[in-house]
Amino acid sequence: MYTKDQQMSRIRLITSCGLLIALSAIGALIKIQGTIALDSLPGYFAALYISPIAGGLVAALGHFLTAITSGFPMTLPMHIMLMLVMAIVAYVFGVAGKKINGVIACIVATILNGPISTLIAAFTAKVIGLPFNGAAMFAALVVPLTIASAVNIVLAYIIYRVFKNKRL
Repeated sequence: MYTKDQQMSRIRLITSCGLLIALSAIGALIKIQGTIALDSLPGYFAALYISPIAGGLVAALGHFLTAITSGFPMTLPMHIMLMLVMAIVAYVFGVAGKKINGVIACIVATILNGPISTLIAAFTAKVIGLPFNGAAMFAALVVPLTIASAVNIVLAYIIYRVFKNKRL
């Protein structure tokens, strides 16, 4: 059985995550290119403000919402893999932001979610036989994805800095 304070804490956590997932849905509609959108900002914010695990969940669902609103252009299995990558990157961002510092966390997450995740996606697309894959996919997506990642990550960090001592 939970105490009243524990119940309120759980309710606050679920409500905060739900609100951030809803904001991810709005960001999913702000497309930069294909399935590259402003959907992960709430996930990165959650990774710092709530916990790295919550951030990973919000970021993964944010990508899924973008994939849904884009019609799964790279197939469902590919987008599920990208959800996992988003969850890991947001988690790493949250851990680095709490244990090292925010600027280093922003740099690491931008590299992970930009060139590294593009490389993973290009390789995975080649393995599962998608027509758009490999070096062509990497070359076409690395710059817009890295820019979008940096925008999502830096804005999340700035918003976190504003709200870090306030309760949502």
